Amino acid sequence: MTTREELHKIIEVVPESDLPTTRKFLRSLVDPVQLAILNAPVDDEPESEEEREAVARALADPEPDIPFAEVRQRVAV
Repeated sequence: MTTREELHKIIEVVPESDLPTTRKFLRSLVDPVQLAILNAPVDDEPESEEEREAVARALADPEPDIPFAEVRQRVAV
């Protein structure tokens, strides 16, 4: 059993009265940005025609992906 699997099993048997404390403790161990992403609402806004066209253009682009380091170099020049 992995550590993660063991933790899942332990959480399942934490008494209901201790869950708020357990949650607070576990949240303190998580990167704040990652926690914000986990708690972010689902983007359910409909995609605009402009966004659909931009995605289609990006997917049709025959150029290979450019590594981020190279993009940073191009911008710095």
